[in-house]
Amino acid sequence: MENHQHGVHHAQGHSDHNEHAGHHAQEHSDHDKHAGHHTEDFLKRFWICIALTVPVLLLSHMIQQWAGFSWTFAGDQYVLLALSSTIYFYGGKPFLTGLVREVKSKNLGMMTLVAVAITTAYVYSVAVVFGLEGMDFFWELATLIDIMLIGHWLEMKSQMAASKALESLVALLPSTVHVEKDGQVTDIPLKDLRSGDMLVVKPGEKVAADGQVMEGSSYLNESMLTGESIPVQKQKDDRVIGGAINGDGVLKVHVTGAGNDSYLQKVISMVKNAQSAKSNTQNLADKVAKWLTLVSITVGLGTFFVWYAGGQELAFALERMVTVMVTSCPHALGVAIPLVIAISTTLSATHGLLIRNRTAFENARKLTTIIFDKTGTLTKGSHEIQQIIPVDDRFSVDQILQYAAAIQQNSEHHIAQGVIRKLKEKGLELWSSADFNYMQGIGVTGTVNDQKVVAAGPNYFKQENKPVPTIPDQIDQALETVNFILVDGKLAGLITFADSIRDSAAQAVAELRSMNIKTFLLTGDNEHIAEAVSKKLNMDGYLANVLPHEKQDKVKEFQSKGEIVAMTGDGVNDAPALAQADVGIAIGSGTDVAAETADIILVNSDPMDVVQMITFGRATYRKMVQNLAWAIGYNVVAIPLAAGVLYPAFMLSPAMGAVLMSASTIVVAINAKLLRV
Repeated sequence: MENHQHGVHHAQGHSDHNEHAGHHAQEHSDHDKHAGHHTEDFLKRFWICIALTVPVLLLSHMIQQWAGFSWTFAGDQYVLLALSSTIYFYGGKPFLTGLVREVKSKNLGMMTLVAVAITTAYVYSVAVVFGLEGMDFFWELATLIDIMLIGHWLEMKSQMAASKALESLVALLPSTVHVEKDGQVTDIPLKDLRSGDMLVVKPGEKVAADGQVMEGSSYLNESMLTGESIPVQKQKDDRVIGGAINGDGVLKVHVTGAGNDSYLQKVISMVKNAQSAKSNTQNLADKVAKWLTLVSITVGLGTFFVWYAGGQELAFALERMVTVMVTSCPHALGVAIPLVIAISTTLSATHGLLIRNRTAFENARKLTTIIFDKTGTLTKGSHEIQQIIPVDDRFSVDQILQYAAAIQQNSEHHIAQGVIRKLKEKGLELWSSADFNYMQGIGVTGTVNDQKVVAAGPNYFKQENKPVPTIPDQIDQALETVNFILVDGKLAGLITFADSIRDSAAQAVAELRSMNIKTFLLTGDNEHIAEAVSKKLNMDGYLANVLPHEKQDKVKEFQSKGEIVAMTGDGVNDAPALAQADVGIAIGSGTDVAAETADIILVNSDPMDVVQMITFGRATYRKMVQNLAWAIGYNVVAIPLAAGVLYPAFMLSPAMGAVLMSASTIVVAINAKLLRV
């Protein structure tokens, strides 16, 4: 129960969050501009430092010896000092300010290591200029800073690409929209569009907000939002989603969700939340990075003392220490997980998979059992009336339908929609009703023509402790759901409904089986129907006649046997069960992203998306592990080399160490990008 409460509380937080969403989107683009500016700053510093590095190299005695030329003049080491100081303070500034920031937040990392390394090299070199015995480090310092700047720029560019995917979602909306008022069409900026406005969508344009079609017919491409590749036909009374691309018809749309209320905005804020939320794997990477920083500093100091105490010159010992610190920067680790997360979350959203809980998404790879709520998930959830059978002579077929429709008109349930469709089809009058009451998982009651009317399933009789009336032989209980219509406590007739199985349901069950995941059907329907559907789909079992409040207990039962359970439902009465499951998957119905207690929302009601979600969860996790392994493995090899274990056969220079470190970061970034394939 606690879990469910958490869900409700979560829902509240979420709706508050949505109020910020628009403001948030704005903030996001500002943040991106800032990040972009930041990235360019590294590049600018890099080019200026490169220009200053050329004279530094020419003035360095070591380079002159190697190249076999000599270029000396009075005070040349002071010119060298001036140039190198400029590189250190200007080029090294981002790292030095980073050091201060990391020390303040007690979160030592990448910047601390680089700053300590370049400062050590600089201070020692300055001392040499002013009389300390030894060789200066100026040319190493200059090349090191150059490489760190370009490496950092490359890394930031690859991270920017991940947030660009989010921008592509934001860019789905047009900047100006056509609004019709009193027969006049005017263009207004998107931000001035309000719910209730009449929107005109011309051929090829993007739909600016969620709404309902009032006039016109056209095919809409919603693939960017739902992953559904085939354009969907929309005509009068159909719902449209903001961000969809219109085909060749003109539509007039009554706006129901503008701005922050729109589906797209909810998706954007969800993607952002998921990207910023840290999962267990991310926390692990952060811990490893922190430890690696401490190890690097310790090994660096240790290396210095070992070489110096072993009789090597001070310059040599310092160079080894600087190389260790630069080479072992946990930079790749810092990028390893966040990049995979950013890419996988956005990628999922464009395929109709919304991740609200990162940890649950990563746990999807461990699932052993999936419980499917039947209606609307494995079946289409459109209950069509099969038979209407009067039991009492006082009522005709049409009257039974009218009584049923009168009390069902206030319900959102699939059965109610089926009844209303049939009434419209027959052109019968819809009677008014009062005292409407919805009994969850049982049926509805109300007053019609001063008589108490009940439309309910077999569970109603169990609750009243009465025997369930016998069902006539002409009803095939394996396929039809029976709804009893009682007028003033007496059975007036029966209405039967049938629901058709989704085309992809059998394939989804088969694929889950091949992944060693058991599937169970959960339904409020009778044993016969449950058995028929689960057999037809070749599932591992079924749970029938389950009332909404019992669904949570069923999930608990599986969990108590050690199963890792995912629950898939449409979220209306499945909330407690979704919250209870290890992974709660809500099957959205297009624009309804309000499945507050779910961890993952599948925008299309397609069971194959569950399979895709697990496959994708596994792929994402694999990428994270690969990146972690690479980032750690690289250091295991690089640190001893930097410390000089192979001396004198092989020596890793500080600049080479920096190149390796940047390269390892880029490998990790590229690997994260491969998730798209």
